Amino acid sequence: MRLELGYINIKDVQFGNATKVDKGVLYINKEELLKTVAGDDSRYAKLDVELAKPGEEIRITPVKDVIEPRVKVEGPGGVFPGFISKVDTVGSGRTHVLRGAAVVTTGKIVGFQEGLIDMTGPGAEFTPFSKTCNVVVVCEPVEGLEPHQHEEIVRMAGLRAAAYLGEAAKEVSPDEVKVYETKPLLEQVQEYESLPKVAYVYMLQSQGLLHDTYVYGVDAKQIIPTIIYPTEVMDGAIVSGNCVSACDKNTTYHHLNSPIIHDLYEKHGKEINFVGVIITNENVYLADKERSSNMSAKLAAMMGVDGVIISEEGFGNPDTDLIMNCKKIEAEGIKTVIVTDEYAGRDGASQSLADADPKADAVVTAGNANEIIKLPPIKKVIGHLDYVDVIAGGFSGSLKEDGSIEAEIQIITGSTNELGFSKLSATNL
Repeated sequence: MRLELGYINIKDVQFGNATKVDKGVLYINKEELLKTVAGDDSRYAKLDVELAKPGEEIRITPVKDVIEPRVKVEGPGGVFPGFISKVDTVGSGRTHVLRGAAVVTTGKIVGFQEGLIDMTGPGAEFTPFSKTCNVVVVCEPVEGLEPHQHEEIVRMAGLRAAAYLGEAAKEVSPDEVKVYETKPLLEQVQEYESLPKVAYVYMLQSQGLLHDTYVYGVDAKQIIPTIIYPTEVMDGAIVSGNCVSACDKNTTYHHLNSPIIHDLYEKHGKEINFVGVIITNENVYLADKERSSNMSAKLAAMMGVDGVIISEEGFGNPDTDLIMNCKKIEAEGIKTVIVTDEYAGRDGASQSLADADPKADAVVTAGNANEIIKLPPIKKVIGHLDYVDVIAGGFSGSLKEDGSIEAEIQIITGSTNELGFSKLSATNL
């Protein structure tokens, strides 16, 4: 598959009479956006849109998802297939991207594992979304809505908003066009026969109870591991629907811009032959973990790869899936590198993963999520601040009377992202 991504750089976002992009500014007709977001769904008690820009004294919480506005310009399919567009295979043709803009969804808490984004101050250093021009959709449900329905309407609000804003880029000439291509497996292997063949094992959060990720609109806990083109991921085939810990949750924005996929493409044809992606789920029951890890190892062997990178989403229970994948793929004679984060206690002295194995001897870490941070009070809060004590990373007394916060960096959206979309890591000394 060959995908062209046309990047249109957004340096500012403002409300205006019409939704358009002009000289790097995204103008938004607020009334039209709200109408599009609401659709014909009667489960919204309140919808509003606010803007949050880099450097402003704004705190957004609790954050559900972050989505990058995009539009399909040429080729099959459309944005977010299975939700916004019909279920056509994406990953080829041309897609325009509003680079530097993001849709952030917030409102009353859905699950306790949600987070915050500070647009300035020490917290801003730990999240990539303090650097984006954010269109914040505040979504409040009608009374009596079940948590899974609440999550659904917030998810759809964000996807509709991103698709609506993406349309503004359809006729705009991109500032940069980048081309990504992965050929059918046998062709791809033959093209760079002398280079080591590398695949990416992409673990998707799918433990249920607000821990869900969607592939072409299907909950990933219902799938078995399968091979997809990297460009499908880059073109919106995977959508977040989970409320796991904010620090290592893969938002939809993360999926669209996975550093692992982008970095593998950068080395493709030079140092490695990047032959494809294996998507697999993270399960609750042992039998399901065994089944999925068995199949991931089998697919890696069938592809004939020399090495794989495995990334995790979440921590604790998924650590078992991570180590199972590592052990079984290594048993096939394939070298592995695992990407994770750590929960090593506030002093960094505790066991950092819930599972381990000698085969997991090549590890990239995104940092210790238990590390404590102090966030000063901030002028404006979009959303609800009173949940800080109960969301993951917070504790009784985290929210101070003056509006300041003392909590683990686990509370910050994207702070220890396990795709490497963050600033933290560690090294052996």
